Amino acid sequence: MALLGMALGGCGGTELGPGGADEPAPAQIVDGWTSCAKEAPRAGEMITETSPPAVKEPTIGRIDPAFTPVAAVICGREIRPGPNGGQEQIATERRAEQIAPLLTALRLPSEQTGGEVACTLDMVIPPWLALLDERGRWLRPHIPTDSCGKPRGEVMDALAEPTWTTVDTRTIRQIESAAAEAAGCAQQWKDLVWADIRNGNPGSAGPGTRPAAGPLRLCVYQVPASLQDGEKPPGDFVYGGPLPAERQAGVLRALSNRRAVVDCATPATRFAVLRPLDGRGPDRHVELDGCRRFLVASATGGAQLGQGDDALVALLGPV
Repeated sequence: MALLGMALGGCGGTELGPGGADEPAPAQIVDGWTSCAKEAPRAGEMITETSPPAVKEPTIGRIDPAFTPVAAVICGREIRPGPNGGQEQIATERRAEQIAPLLTALRLPSEQTGGEVACTLDMVIPPWLALLDERGRWLRPHIPTDSCGKPRGEVMDALAEPTWTTVDTRTIRQIESAAAEAAGCAQQWKDLVWADIRNGNPGSAGPGTRPAAGPLRLCVYQVPASLQDGEKPPGDFVYGGPLPAERQAGVLRALSNRRAVVDCATPATRFAVLRPLDGRGPDRHVELDGCRRFLVASATGGAQLGQGDDALVALLGPV
């Protein structure tokens, strides 16, 4: 179980006492632990500036000597296989009661940062952690850091020691449907034809010479109506799979046409992405309605814009 990982948000802040960074203020003690679902509903979530406000969490700080922890709870999120295939994100609540080494580590001081210590650039953040006493009260403990500003190794080791029991899980959202998994496609993709043109980077006008292509995978996405006019409209997987060889030959011919690109500002409701099965070669993006343009984007960053038609759209139907 990965208890420490890349920054996922939901960590809260720590108020400092009169001693500055080396002496955090006492943690706020809260009566009556309920559950992660109520006390930390967004623990482990990637927080952005546009995220709705989270519930107000208690102040993180040092463990008051009058507070005697008897258990620890970790609230987090993880991805697991879905019951019918694909992948889903779940929220978890885990509890441990053999926490003496963890308490010892949490009471260590933070080390001074800076100096000549070589530090790595990864941002390691501990999980959402709460300590409970026998009365059911709880607090968020301050995590002491090392000279690089990361959780001390003693804390990381202590977090890995207890036997954590999963006491609750709840499904947050689907990450990948069974159909997308079977097709070998991502669950979501952005309409890069619209995005490049909307952002003033349409690539070369006219497709020019097309590179040879090995077997391609077709992935088709539907853009929700409310998002079609955005800068990078995201689409949800509809259908896809390896493109049959006889159909691929027609697709590549259609992508080599010399038609002028139409002057059009109608966003697509569906678009297709064609990617090499071996990962080598350019990606091809096609609007299946709206303006019906296409974009061939090379791995080196170059892109060429072209104009599709009904025949190309027909070739990109369900496989």
